[in-house]
Amino acid sequence: MTPPHPLVVGISGASGIAYGVRMLEVLRRLGIPSHLVMTRTAEITLAYEMDRKVSEVRALADTWHRVDDLTAAPSSGSFRTRGMVVAPCSARTLGAIAAGAGENLLTRAADVTLKERRRLVLMVRETPLHLGHIRSMAAVTEMGAVVAPPMPAFYTRPRTLDDVVDHGVGRVLDLFDIDAGLVARWRSEDDETH
Repeated sequence: MTPPHPLVVGISGASGIAYGVRMLEVLRRLGIPSHLVMTRTAEITLAYEMDRKVSEVRALADTWHRVDDLTAAPSSGSFRTRGMVVAPCSARTLGAIAAGAGENLLTRAADVTLKERRRLVLMVRETPLHLGHIRSMAAVTEMGAVVAPPMPAFYTRPRTLDDVVDHGVGRVLDLFDIDAGLVARWRSEDDETH
């Protein structure tokens, strides 16, 4: 049996690094291989937002690549993947992807994902938005990416930050047709009476 194609996980320097870390944990639990590309700014953000070391985050992935290694597997379209998620995706990374600027491995891998017509999901973390951000989101959408800012679903009545992160990660994995069991699915009153 052929092993499943990996999901490439990019982690940029935006606030919300917990989304990328949780994504790696869930993929490992599900037995789905992952290839990690983490920017240097993400490594700095990690120190501010979580009590984890960079080496611990790298250990969650099946394979990790240096952000400056443009010879790594995800930089080539011949490397088969199930797609890529950037969690979180900074405005800078969004802009580089929109411009087709593969200046580092994260943006090159995203560009390859688009050119190969694979699923690219960007968990954009920026607010408020100016027109340049909105135009970049429109541009990547026109190229085939899915812009999926991590928005909490309050109908699930989250009790902890982990609940909010899990829902966001679960919704993104849904876009790859992966049910991680993290999403409290919407049920209407009609569903409950039938």
